[in-house]
Amino acid sequence: MKRVLWIFPALLLFSISARAQAQETASAVPAWEFSGGYAYLDANLNGSSFHMNGVNSTATENVNGWFAGRIEFNGYQGNEAITVSGTNTLYSVNAETITYGPVFSYRKFSSRITPFGGVQVGAVHGSKEFLGISESAWKFALAPEVGVDFNLNHRTAIRLSGEYLVTRFLSLTQEHANISAGIVLRFGQK
Repeated sequence: MKRVLWIFPALLLFSISARAQAQETASAVPAWEFSGGYAYLDANLNGSSFHMNGVNSTATENVNGWFAGRIEFNGYQGNEAITVSGTNTLYSVNAETITYGPVFSYRKFSSRITPFGGVQVGAVHGSKEFLGISESAWKFALAPEVGVDFNLNHRTAIRLSGEYLVTRFLSLTQEHANISAGIVLRFGQK
């Protein structure tokens, strides 16, 4: 009978240990995060503004629970009206950005919500007539970003983010607003 009585405390101890391990696994930091989705660009906020739709994709390597490095690619397509000699002409234009930089996440806010922010630097490619340029060109881009991941489980999340994209074409600085939404897939564990 004494041996049977020891089984209950042992089962209780193993249950508590298993529950703690399950909670630790659920809040673990993924090694890699890949996301993709829709992107919207409100181009040239300080000039004649026009709208572009496109795609967004990122690859993030988490160094620890709060610091990561992220590479991001955005591709947009839209129509820009350019006035030449008093005549308004509509051009189909494309733009792509590729940026890299640090991302800072706050994973202790909630198990369901992970806010993040960072600053990325890289390049923007504009097609002919994008912002009135005569030939397609690659230029410097700076993109401070904030966003939030809504965690569906420990492997997937829905991401909403916004960037203040700064570019420089024709010796002028352009300011753009980029909003994106997509799904995040997580792999590995830190």
